[in-house]
Amino acid sequence: MNSFTYKTLYTILMFVITVTAVNDVLASIRLKEFARVEGVRDNALVGYGLVAGLAGTGDTRRSDATIQSIANILARFNVIVDEEEISSRNVAAVIVTATLPAFYQPGDKIDINIASVGDARSLIGGTLLMTPLTAANGEIYALAQGPISVGGYSYGLNGNIIQKNHPTVGVITNGATVEKAVNTQLIEEGTLSVVLSEPDFTTAARVKKAIQSVFPSLNVSTQHAGKILIDVPSKIDVIDLIADIENIKIKPDNIAKIIINERTGTVVSGGSVVIDAVSISHGNLELNITTDYAVSQPNIFAIELNKSQITDENGQGISTAVVPQTNLSVKEQSLAAVSLPSGSTVNDLVRALKQIHVSTRDMIAILQAIKSAGALHAKLIIN
Repeated sequence: MNSFTYKTLYTILMFVITVTAVNDVLASIRLKEFARVEGVRDNALVGYGLVAGLAGTGDTRRSDATIQSIANILARFNVIVDEEEISSRNVAAVIVTATLPAFYQPGDKIDINIASVGDARSLIGGTLLMTPLTAANGEIYALAQGPISVGGYSYGLNGNIIQKNHPTVGVITNGATVEKAVNTQLIEEGTLSVVLSEPDFTTAARVKKAIQSVFPSLNVSTQHAGKILIDVPSKIDVIDLIADIENIKIKPDNIAKIIINERTGTVVSGGSVVIDAVSISHGNLELNITTDYAVSQPNIFAIELNKSQITDENGQGISTAVVPQTNLSVKEQSLAAVSLPSGSTVNDLVRALKQIHVSTRDMIAILQAIKSAGALHAKLIIN
């Protein structure tokens, strides 16, 4: 073998090794993309408030809660008004919701969502009055206030209404100020817990081995398929340790899934989902039933000549009758057959079904039938 051949083989071998290494790198992702540290989480906040400044599109007097709330808030400003005297439609009762991320401190701003709870027609142009936002423990963590941004409208006159989107919901960007921070505990009894977003035994084992390879001095164990435990010595900086752990690149193991949305006819699947040898026959039966209504009129001249003697065979008087005429037609399409060998993927099936012009909804029914037959090796999720 000459030097040219050796050099050519060496070049091909290095190219294959390089491509394989690149594919491995692309297949590996950082641990922070599919896992989190236990204790680091968002917190839901909720509050009840009033939106003022509406141009006659607020709650009516049928909303007792709004009338009572207006009277209560006016009393806070030493304005005593009887509830029977309140008839303004410029105010609406609303529920305010927000999400408080971990590590937010007092003075930080968060976005809020606002939704009407009364019979208001629109929140356009309204301003949310100061509303305390509480967590599940009943403590106040933020205060919300400000002008509302509504992504819709609703206008009506003389029974005619033009509406776009939902004018009874809105948002306020940076509309709430954090008043109290959430106590986030990263280490519990000297243990740092890493929680997987999708529990999987194979992925948990890979995460454990990867952390052990980077930090051989740490004791790493798995509690179950979704949690990895790391014993942290007191001398180690926890923040630096978490930063190093979450940037470890790992190839997670994914379960083959096919997601089906029957309402929209959407099918999403991995191209490598394997199907056993299967034969599919698919056809449609179309049945049409039409009914025409004909009117049968008696002879008017005979009726005028002798009205008392004109009767039908049952002795009843003859009159105008409606006679239905029903037509049935059946059209059956010829069966279209598709055969796939063992080891075929969902991509192969989709291409084969497209060749026989199968609609998306029919494709969903076929996938369900293949799953029932035990030939589809994937988890079928139907929304």
